[in-house]
Amino acid sequence: MKKVLVVDDSVTMRELVASVLRRMGLSVEKASNGKEALELLKKENFDLVISDVNMPVMGGLELLKEFRKINKRTPFLILTTETELSKKEEAKKHGATGWIVKPFREAKLKEVVKRVLRLD
Repeated sequence: MKKVLVVDDSVTMRELVASVLRRMGLSVEKASNGKEALELLKKENFDLVISDVNMPVMGGLELLKEFRKINKRTPFLILTTETELSKKEEAKKHGATGWIVKPFREAKLKEVVKRVLRLD
């Protein structure tokens, strides 16, 4: 079973994304900020990371930069309300696999996750 880490400071958003992923048959772990996520990522292997950008303690872009120092291959999706092109470019420069804007459509999230994880 593929395992996904969902990182968002909003409990509601974490639960919403986790619920969609579980219905897809994926295993889900959650973290409320980048620091918490990085600790999990150092201990466990994930097939995909989905992270918000704006979070307390450590934001998503900083998490992405730190994660890429230890793992260059695992897909990393940004799920955020940010639409600023410079943020997207920065994320891409640091190895983000994709960018999904909130509020997202469930079908869009599923489509991107299926493509990234190469699911049928």
